[in-house]
Amino acid sequence: MARKKRNRVKYFLVAVVLFAIMFAGAFLGIQYFTKTGIFRIPGVVYYDESLNESEIELLKSIFTEEVDLDKDVTISARYSLVKPELNNGEYLYNISVPVTDYYSLDSNIEASEPELLFADAYQSDVAFTMTDIDELDFKKKLLSINNKYYLDDFTEGAVFRTIKFDSAMFDDEIKPLVEETFTKTFPEKSSVLTFAQTGVTALSRGMNSKLVSVGGDATYFAENIKDYLSSFDLTHTSNESSFTTFANSSNICSDTRFIDTLTAIGLDIVELTGNHNQDCGNEAALNSIDIYEQNNIKMVGGGRNAEDAAKPLNIAEKDTNITFLAYNLSTGGATYGNTPGANQYYEENAISEINAAKERGDFVIVDIQYYECSAYASEYEDPTCDRADSAAGDQVGFFRHLIDLGADVVVGTSAHQPQTFELYGNGAIYYGLGNLFFDQMWWPGTTRSLILAHYFYDGKLLQTRIVPTIYDKSLQTKLLDEDTSKWFIGRLLSVRP
Repeated sequence: MARKKRNRVKYFLVAVVLFAIMFAGAFLGIQYFTKTGIFRIPGVVYYDESLNESEIELLKSIFTEEVDLDKDVTISARYSLVKPELNNGEYLYNISVPVTDYYSLDSNIEASEPELLFADAYQSDVAFTMTDIDELDFKKKLLSINNKYYLDDFTEGAVFRTIKFDSAMFDDEIKPLVEETFTKTFPEKSSVLTFAQTGVTALSRGMNSKLVSVGGDATYFAENIKDYLSSFDLTHTSNESSFTTFANSSNICSDTRFIDTLTAIGLDIVELTGNHNQDCGNEAALNSIDIYEQNNIKMVGGGRNAEDAAKPLNIAEKDTNITFLAYNLSTGGATYGNTPGANQYYEENAISEINAAKERGDFVIVDIQYYECSAYASEYEDPTCDRADSAAGDQVGFFRHLIDLGADVVVGTSAHQPQTFELYGNGAIYYGLGNLFFDQMWWPGTTRSLILAHYFYDGKLLQTRIVPTIYDKSLQTKLLDEDTSKWFIGRLLSVRP
């Protein structure tokens, strides 16, 4: 009986051992074939040759020896001249743009392959360097690529760098490791504030007669420029004439229908520093302010009285804060009390207002209605007024002084003929923008103007693109053609201080 019992125990132990061996064999077999457990092979990181040294260094700081992956990952990169559509596992890592000297007359480079733009041996008639978009600022000139300007297009005009992580377990393994480093934001249409500053507008005299001849349709004058100017988030002009029913062919007064010219270009900001806004009387000036308000057009540099005229215009859009100041320092038009008119320049006010804006961290634009150069008496090209020292007073010294006080951009809005421009200190000066709309078609210089196309991102001025315009006897303003623009801007630059 005892012997039978011992046999049963023996058989049980043998069965247990056999079961254990079979279980262990099966367990180890599964691990072997699935490469798990003691047979597990850790995932390997493969760096494709398309990656550059700095990218590999960054990636190795993430995928250290302590990082234990279950699956292999292959990391690669590519350039493109068109903003790519990203798939799972892809990140837009960088945007590079071509820049050149601020005073260069070049505006475009041609490229068939994006890699060529980074090659030392790349042959180009244009001197340029590639810079990261987050290092772009207004002191370098942004070039187009294949006639695509990045800050207007946002999908072309730059070189886009994409990093791709190819892994069977991207969402579970790779994404948590790289998401913070490789998820970036870049300038795009929804985040870049575009602001067009224009020069003198005086919808008056001969324009009043022309308005009658075209059947009273004031949008006629804006027909060739409205699409461009209305495309900006903000559009500005310095209007020197008030609306009145007494407008005629000989006074600087505007037919009331001319408000349609301004709304056609998408006007958001009207500057009232001009010395002719009171030509039609106080009632016309006050009625004009009512018309601007009815059309949701903000005002700067002028108002119903001295206190109203002195108010800075504060702009807060798309994470950018701008303090816009505008003063009259010329031959009349200012208000000194309870009458409507322009904001008279006082040094103590300018210092206080600029300091307050800088303390808030605002970008500061100062417009000045300065003395006018009047060397226009020629039917031929007369470059006299191109110079910043061609009017009364020390224009160069005064404008530079405003930069020294803390202004970021200073603009002259009295010149009927465009003047030169320059970088100075930490800012930029545009001494005169010329006529956007007026009837002075008998002198070539007064038919032109400069549009300052500002591009702001996160409170920083990325670029100011200078875009010339012209009108002829039709009095319809249009963009100047490319070749003439290059010649004209070159002429202005040849006399910069």
